[in-house]
Amino acid sequence: MTAAAETTPYSCPDVRSPHWLGTRPRLVVASAFMLFLELALIRWTGSNIVHLSYFTNFVLLGSFLGIGLGFLRVGRTARVPYYSPITLAVLVLVVLIFPVTVDRQTEGVLYWTSLATTGPPPWLILPVVFTAAAVVLMGPAELVGRCFPELGRLEAYRYDLLGSLAGIGLFTGLSFLGAPPVVWGAVAALAYTALLWPRTLGGRVALAIPTLVVVGALAVETLTAGAVWSPYYKVTYNRFDWHGVPIMDIQVNGIPHQQAVPAANRLEWERQYALPYERAGGRRPGDVLIVGAGSGTDVAIALLKGARHVDAVEIDPRLRELGGIHHPDRPYDDPRVTTVVTDGRAFLERTAGRYDLILFALPDSLTLVSGASSLRLESYLFTRQAMEAARDHLKPGGTFSMYNYYRESWLVDRLAATAQAAFGHRPCVDIVSQAGQQAVITAGLTEEAQTCGTRWAGANAATPQPASDDRPFLYLKDRAVPQIYLVTLGLILLVSALAVRAVAGPYRRMRPYTDLFLLGVAFMLLETKSVTGFALLFGTTWVVNAIVFAGVLAAVLAAVEVTRRFRTPPLPVMYGVLLCGLALAWLVPVSWLLGLPLPLRAVVAVVVAFLPIFVANVVFARRFADSADGTTAFGANLLGAMVGGCLEYLALVIGYQALLVVAGVLYLGAFALLPRTARAGGAAPLG
Repeated sequence: MTAAAETTPYSCPDVRSPHWLGTRPRLVVASAFMLFLELALIRWTGSNIVHLSYFTNFVLLGSFLGIGLGFLRVGRTARVPYYSPITLAVLVLVVLIFPVTVDRQTEGVLYWTSLATTGPPPWLILPVVFTAAAVVLMGPAELVGRCFPELGRLEAYRYDLLGSLAGIGLFTGLSFLGAPPVVWGAVAALAYTALLWPRTLGGRVALAIPTLVVVGALAVETLTAGAVWSPYYKVTYNRFDWHGVPIMDIQVNGIPHQQAVPAANRLEWERQYALPYERAGGRRPGDVLIVGAGSGTDVAIALLKGARHVDAVEIDPRLRELGGIHHPDRPYDDPRVTTVVTDGRAFLERTAGRYDLILFALPDSLTLVSGASSLRLESYLFTRQAMEAARDHLKPGGTFSMYNYYRESWLVDRLAATAQAAFGHRPCVDIVSQAGQQAVITAGLTEEAQTCGTRWAGANAATPQPASDDRPFLYLKDRAVPQIYLVTLGLILLVSALAVRAVAGPYRRMRPYTDLFLLGVAFMLLETKSVTGFALLFGTTWVVNAIVFAGVLAAVLAAVEVTRRFRTPPLPVMYGVLLCGLALAWLVPVSWLLGLPLPLRAVVAVVVAFLPIFVANVVFARRFADSADGTTAFGANLLGAMVGGCLEYLALVIGYQALLVVAGVLYLGAFALLPRTARAGGAAPLG
């Protein structure tokens, strides 16, 4: 740090600073705000720019870049970062004025539902969002970084982690309450005011105008859109009569998603809804499981067909609530219906129920799991293992069926091949309409349990292999990273390299911390593996996701506390323990974990997933504590995390389990670059 930076009012000294918050509470508030703002940007931009519903990693990568740059700016400027709220206000206005819907049919990757493109093209709006996210997050990160030199390395890191946990807790609580973005904007305005604390008229104007713009614009959106905010979507709905038929049309994130229609009318208008019952031999269904129950039309049809009992599984609580209030048939009021708000795959793994019919009813989530670059909410429903789980819950003579608008014939064949692999015989495949490949796929527990109108011809050389729990990428036809991803990630890395050079100066400043950079890359891969692993074991719900992120931070905090309070072995020994932890995670199969009782599964999963995370952060904490320039070292580590976010896409080719191997290679590289002075001897407590 320069002498000028040390005496500025914004460098956080406890005694000399005139700021109303001392170093430690200000560090906690700034860290909490930084993570809260990152999560809010990911949720809100994805609800208005459809590209980001599927590429949430795009905003995450921009956030990591901004946070890293914020730390690297420490000591190079004493200016108050008013640029952050100003950029946020501009971003909010741009997104609200130019919202985007998009046709998600891109070479190599298949998405659907929205068939029209409106708003700015991707090549224009995505760079704007990426750059804005980086600049917005750079401000809070700079405020966090300015506190680090005033405390011991690990003490500062400790308070940073405590703040991050508070930020996750606050955002999770608001998500649980269904708070609209105007509340998020109000939190941001309060945090900016508390942290920047302008003392001049010019500073007050520079802060007041953008914060008022943010809160005002989000208030207008909340009041005019009539949206209901679920933990996953911005849900809007419209009720109307069409030729005397009451209909509720539901959109999520601005995309037509589903309609609540009387069961009799839906059966009359679209044959796909009746086919699962016809292919089951026309028998009256007894016990029915519907995954993707949504607003209730499929439940109403099952009741109309004479079901004795229906378990209706829906991941989104707001869609379930809308169906319960507004569906014309009021199916959720029927005593024969039991509703479960959870992930469909998680329900299959936990339930002891057995069914005459299991139906996957158009489960197209339209969104990704936060923190996992390519994992959609329903990805684990369409793997071979998921269909085997469905098979195991069928009664003798029972059938499994799913339908959707599949758009591509190869996707219909892939799902049919997956059903064949799971059930041991070819399923019934009904192409209801060639337009959009509207199809119904039905497989009986035995071949005799299904009554096919047209039997599937079978897989051919062009049919992709069934998706698996390790590579659950149903909509990725080829085992490759799509070109659009490669080009986008390449541009992100190029822009990031230029930005680091412009903000931080020559790269030689970070050269002593190359090992910390690699630790950041590897850690991001470990976090991705943890998020996807827990999503498979316990569900892709927002609650599981929040618990995993909090658990990762808690493991990191535990590593810091151990390093502060106890003597730790030499770093070469810790690297050896880390590699053993990675080997353990590699050797323990997910299929074995899924077979354990839920409490035992949770304990074993936590040990297997968090052991390498804990040890890796003991390594980082020891190395960080001995660094000569704490903010530069921390910034290098954060930039490594951004690169790790790019490397996550390797899972599209090698699967999630193999990310452990990549992480192991990166940790070996970090060990090879470890300074000689850091290799010898154990480390005394640093508290």
